[in-house]
Amino acid sequence: MNSLAFRVAEYVYSAPRRLKNRLLNMIDLPVVVLLYHRINSLPEDPYFLAVTPDNFRDQLLFLKQSFDIVRFGEDWSGLKRPSAAITFDDGYADNLIHALPVLEEVGAPATFFVSTGIIGTAEEFWWDELERIVLGDQPFPETFELNDSLFGKAWPTGSVSDRRKLCGKLHRLMFNIDAERRCTWLGQLRQWAGAGEEGREVNRAMTIEELQSLANSKWVTVGAHTVSHTLLSALPIAEQQREINASKKQLENWLGHEVTVFSYPFGRRSDYTNDTVNICRKAGFVRAAANFPGQAHKWTDPFQVPRQTVFNWPAARFGKELKRFLTT
Repeated sequence: MNSLAFRVAEYVYSAPRRLKNRLLNMIDLPVVVLLYHRINSLPEDPYFLAVTPDNFRDQLLFLKQSFDIVRFGEDWSGLKRPSAAITFDDGYADNLIHALPVLEEVGAPATFFVSTGIIGTAEEFWWDELERIVLGDQPFPETFELNDSLFGKAWPTGSVSDRRKLCGKLHRLMFNIDAERRCTWLGQLRQWAGAGEEGREVNRAMTIEELQSLANSKWVTVGAHTVSHTLLSALPIAEQQREINASKKQLENWLGHEVTVFSYPFGRRSDYTNDTVNICRKAGFVRAAANFPGQAHKWTDPFQVPRQTVFNWPAARFGKELKRFLTT
């Protein structure tokens, strides 16, 4: 099926859902929760996580024309028109350096969900470190052999194409393993490539002081996002509890106030479980963000709030996507 035929088929297939959502939006005004990760002008963005500061400003100005911008953790009853909530995941330093000035300039509140384990370190997030090691410019051995009892295998690495394939394969595997195993793999990769542990400045997370500065803005709410940004559905219940509760407690120690909102790493329905949801309820959160399409209504489970990922769109494209978000 060619791309045009696929888009037509997808449009026809989704028509009943779009009609249903339009009707539901007439019954109860929706909140569209937007998901960002980074605001930065990057030379390379292999995971499509960044929106440039200029596009971000234009997106927010467009957003304010048609929506009320609400905070993720506040009461959403009594809305006067369709509303939007702005959220960020992970805790990159550019959230403070580039995102916050635009939010304050425009006057838009946002919630930043932070993975605590990397805050204040010189490391990169694991997906950035994987890309840094495997796709660097230094000479590489002809093969990489992963020493692991379950996933052990050798891959050719003599060409850039080989290493790109390796990076993609390891990214998919690392997505589904626990943090301890992932750290072991990254250690093997560093030794294989002759790479150090210190990450690139452009990809660093916030320091503790930067996180505190971010949280001091009247436009900012800080939420928890686990310790190690590991797929929660891949972990036993006890480890899920540790990841969730420890991140909440650490943020509260750093910031000096209660943390009441949470977002699931990756956030698809398969990326967390009913046990995960119950852990969040018991931890004292009032709302938790997922990462699948939809709008939030008064009947939406507050611990499975849909979010729509925003990419580096200019304002005109962003406007079209907002219309789609209301019916997706």
